Amino acid sequence: MSHRPARRARRASATPLFTPHHTDRAGRRAARRRLAEAAVKARSESAARTAAHAADDATAPALYPAGGRPGPASARGGRLRLPAHRVTTAVAAGAYPFLAEGGLGAEGVYIGRDVHAEASFVFDPFALYGRVEGFTNPNVLLAGVIGQGKSALAKSLALRGVAFGYRVYVPCDPKGEWTPVASALGGTSVALGPGLPGRLNPLDAAPRPASVAEEDWAGEVRKRRLLLLGSLARTVLGRDLRPMEHTALDIALDATVVHATDTGRTPLLGDVAAVLNNPAALDEAAGAMSGHLGEAARDLAHAMRRLVHGDLAGMFDAPSTVVFDPGAPMLTIDLSRLGGSGDDTALVLAMTCASAWMESALTDPDGGRRWIVYDEAWRLMRHPGLLQRMQAQWKLSRGLGIANLMVIHRLSDLLTAGDAGSRGRALAEGLLADCSTRVIYRQETDQLHAAASLLGLTSVETEAVAHLNRGRGLWKVAGRSFVVQHHLHPRELALFDTDARMH
Repeated sequence: MSHRPARRARRASATPLFTPHHTDRAGRRAARRRLAEAAVKARSESAARTAAHAADDATAPALYPAGGRPGPASARGGRLRLPAHRVTTAVAAGAYPFLAEGGLGAEGVYIGRDVHAEASFVFDPFALYGRVEGFTNPNVLLAGVIGQGKSALAKSLALRGVAFGYRVYVPCDPKGEWTPVASALGGTSVALGPGLPGRLNPLDAAPRPASVAEEDWAGEVRKRRLLLLGSLARTVLGRDLRPMEHTALDIALDATVVHATDTGRTPLLGDVAAVLNNPAALDEAAGAMSGHLGEAARDLAHAMRRLVHGDLAGMFDAPSTVVFDPGAPMLTIDLSRLGGSGDDTALVLAMTCASAWMESALTDPDGGRRWIVYDEAWRLMRHPGLLQRMQAQWKLSRGLGIANLMVIHRLSDLLTAGDAGSRGRALAEGLLADCSTRVIYRQETDQLHAAASLLGLTSVETEAVAHLNRGRGLWKVAGRSFVVQHHLHPRELALFDTDARMH
């Protein structure tokens, strides 16, 4: 077996061009020395030439005088003419992707200044509906920490909207801040609370529209009353009603209405509570279910008793002392006497009754466009019964011609409605989903993740929310983003001041 010496690998190098392999070692060493000397010499000559050129430039005379090039070629006097560059807005947006948003148009209520576009910003959900892609409903969510001006924005939307012919209803004013606004507009404010003379009967029947038959309207009134009573009972009990409790409530309402009609007066909550607290009368009215219904309605009877003899006694168990005026520019229900305790149940019950009393105006097909403001709505998130009523109003906003405004402090307030997957949580998130406009004022750092996840904010928007100044908010309108500085008139500033006691 023969062994051949392995071929030497060819070197991929330019070295053999300067130090050939066929020379001896001394020759290659001498060639490398000459190469290094030539490189040093070339660098020295290059540096000398550069220094010479710099010296020539320093001593060379200026081509033109300090005043510029003389003659017509100087382009002084506007004689230089260049062709205009014309492109479509689509091409310009692609070439310059960081141009400011064009705004929502000039029709609507003036809000303030668009910070990025340096232009005025106006907003009107009724004008935008059907004109802006993705704007599917007129409802608005407003969130911001305390002291950033979110309440002033809500009041500005209401007050300035009156100039456009819109009416404003505030079914729950927990702090009494809307009463001065209503007075300034010539509206009505009803104060409810222990010891106050105000009374509202939530079982009042709304005026029958001319287009609805009397029999059909009687069925509609009955349905609304049952929904109200069921919502009140669920709020007090903290659970859903059982089937026999639904039946007991149904029979008690019918018996109350029959008795009230015979005596020529309006049914009251106290009449319903009295029937529920009388098992014998309830069993007699039940007929075939006699002997069982009265016992099954025991918890329901105690729940309804709170509205008559508990902490809400005297407010909703008597004929209304105020006649609802659907033509008034603003109507507010002042519940500040009920909002001081840690338990919000009384506040929620009062709001449920007040909103039911207002339904006569909300369902009026000739009522025009209206704003419904739910201030301090974070206090209502733990009560599914009220959330369900609010959701029905949100869903019917387009048909009723109303814009619902929900004011909260943090986006995480929506998560307090219940655990993930619970009915309350689903209702709260549904309210958010049915708001085409979201206005976010500054949020604390620990709230940014919840805000970004619930609203789908980008990283830039999330960073902006954390550093917004007072009165400045991020507006998300049908997927379009604006940073808007809210401007207040001096008279508005005095009227909306919520820090008077701090001064």
